[in-house]
Amino acid sequence: MRPPVRRALIAAIGAGAIAIPVTIAGVAVAAQATTIAEIQGAAHVSPVAGEEVTDIPGTVTAVSEKGFWMQSAEPDSDEATSDGIYVFTNAAPEAKVGDAVKVAGKVTEYRPGKAENNLSTTEITEPKVSVEGSGGEAPEATLVGPDGRVAPEKVHSAEPGDVEKADFDVKANALDFYESMEGMLVRVKDSVAVGPTTKNGEVSVLPGGEGGLRTERGGVKFTGEDANTERVVLDDLVSEAPVANVGDKLPDDVDGVLDYSFGNFKLNALETPKVESAGLKPETTEAQGDKLAMATYNVENLDPKDDQAAFDRHGEYIAKNLASPDILGIEEIQDNNGADDDGTVAADETWKKLIEAIKAAGGPSYEYQSIDPENNADGGEPGGNIRTGFLYNPERVKPSGKDAGDATTPVEVSAEGLSVSPGRVAPADDAWKDSRKPVAAEFEFNGKKVFAVVNHFASKGGDDPLMGRFQPPARSSEEQRHPQAELVNKFVKELQGAVPDANVVVLGDINDFEFSETVAKLTAGDALKGAYDLLDEKERYSYVFDGNSQVLDQILVSPKLAEAAELDVVHVNSEFTDQASDHDPSVVKLTL
Repeated sequence: MRPPVRRALIAAIGAGAIAIPVTIAGVAVAAQATTIAEIQGAAHVSPVAGEEVTDIPGTVTAVSEKGFWMQSAEPDSDEATSDGIYVFTNAAPEAKVGDAVKVAGKVTEYRPGKAENNLSTTEITEPKVSVEGSGGEAPEATLVGPDGRVAPEKVHSAEPGDVEKADFDVKANALDFYESMEGMLVRVKDSVAVGPTTKNGEVSVLPGGEGGLRTERGGVKFTGEDANTERVVLDDLVSEAPVANVGDKLPDDVDGVLDYSFGNFKLNALETPKVESAGLKPETTEAQGDKLAMATYNVENLDPKDDQAAFDRHGEYIAKNLASPDILGIEEIQDNNGADDDGTVAADETWKKLIEAIKAAGGPSYEYQSIDPENNADGGEPGGNIRTGFLYNPERVKPSGKDAGDATTPVEVSAEGLSVSPGRVAPADDAWKDSRKPVAAEFEFNGKKVFAVVNHFASKGGDDPLMGRFQPPARSSEEQRHPQAELVNKFVKELQGAVPDANVVVLGDINDFEFSETVAKLTAGDALKGAYDLLDEKERYSYVFDGNSQVLDQILVSPKLAEAAELDVVHVNSEFTDQASDHDPSVVKLTL
C-alpha cells in the first residue's frame, strides 16, 4: 500500500464570496454549521469553507496515516448533501474506527496535487477531536450500482465551464452524484474489474457488472460520448489493493469511504476485496501466410538495463503472440544507457537485445532501422532519448538499400520513392518540438514497394481529467497532435502524388482515439483509411486507462490496401496487472 498523498491545503475558495447564512436545498443554514451535511452542502464547495466549526458529531468509519473519515450517525433527509467528511490531523490520529467523536476545526477545500482541474474535497483541518465513546456500529453504507443509487450517464453541466460554479444536480450530473457521497461509506457489490490493478494500487470496477459498451474480454469501451460513469475506482489508501485482471469478479460486497484524487472519485476499500479470476489469457494472432503482416508495438521505455525478463516477454509476444510480423513499427526504444543523461543517443544495444530475445523465443533474426535523435530533443523520460524505428524480417522483406537519413535532415519524395530510408518527416517543424519525429522507410515485399511511417505523437499529459472540474474536459495536448497529424498527412499525399498507387502504412502510438480530430486530420483527403474501422466498436482498444478500454495506437493504410486489410489488436498487456508494456500491439495483414 503506497503512503497517502494527503494533504497540501488551499484556503477557503473564493474568500469573501461566501455569504452566511446560505440556503441548502431550500433550508436556511445558520452561520455556525452543526452537522456534516451542513458543512458539505448541496455543492462541490462547502458553503462554510474557511469558517471555524465546533462540536461536529460523527462516527469514525476509516483511518488513514494522517487523518480519519467520520459520518453522521443520523443522516439528514437530503441525498444531495453528504453525511461524511475527512478530518485531516497531519499525523497518525488517535481516534479509532467505531469511535463516537466531536470535532472542531477549520473547513477547508483541498485540491489534490494543487491541480486546478481537479475537483476539491471538503475537509476539517487543524482539528480538535473529542472521543465521546468507542466500539460503536458504523453507519449503513450507501449502495451504488444496480439495486442502489445509480450514477447519471452525463458528466457535463448544462453550461460548459467550472462545475463547482454550476447548478448542482445529482440526478443529471455524475460529478454531482458522487460529490453527494464524498467522505461517506459506500458499498458496491457483484463487481467486475474493467481495468487491471495499477502500479498505484487502483482497480476500476463496474458494480453489478452493468453499464457501458462491454468488450468481449470483460472491459468497458470508451466511446467518447459515454464516459462510463458507472465505473468505480477502488483505491488502496486504507487497505491493500487486490490483484485483478480485466473480467475478474469481486463476489463480495466492497465497503469503503468515497474520496477524490487525481481526476477521479475513489472508493478507499476498508478491506482487501476477494477476487475470482475470470481466467483471462494473452491473445495470439494467426500467422499471416502469404500476406504482408505489419505491426505497431510500444515497448514502454525499453533500455538495456531493464531486466532480461522484460526483453524475454517482448520477444515472446512478438515471436509467438504476434506470429512474427514481417515489419514492426516500434515505439519507446531508449538509448543504450536508458535514463542516464550523459549525452548518449545511440540505441544499437537496445535494438540488438530485443532482436536476440525474439530469436530466442523462436522468431526470425530481425534487423532494425532507426535514426538516433538529438540528445533530449524528443521528449519522454529525460536522458532516455526514446525513439521510433522498424524491425523487419529479411527472409520476407527487403530494405530499399538507400542511405539512412539523420536526425535533422527531412526525407523527401520523388518518383523513385524516398530520398533516404529510413528518414525523418519534417524534423525541424515546430510541431515536433520535444516530441518524437516520425520515421519513414521503404521496403519491398514480393517485388512490390511498401512505404511505412512509424509515429509516436505528443502524449495526453496536461489534458483535463474525464471526471474533473472543467467540463467538457479541455484536451490541450491536441494543440500539438493536430499539426503533427497534418504534417504526416501532407507527407503521405506528396508520396502518393509522386508514386501513383503507392502502398502506404502509417502506424504507431498516435496517443488519440479512433474517433478523434487527430485521426481525421491523418486521413484527410482520403489519403488513408483507419484500420480500426474494420473492427466492431467493442473490439477497438489497445489501452486501458482508469477502467476505460480505448484506442491510442493506430494503423492507417492507403485506400487500396484497405480493401483487403485485416486488423487484429492482440491483447497481451493492457488488461493484465502483470504487463510487459501498458500498450497492446496491433497487427494488420495486407494483400498487395
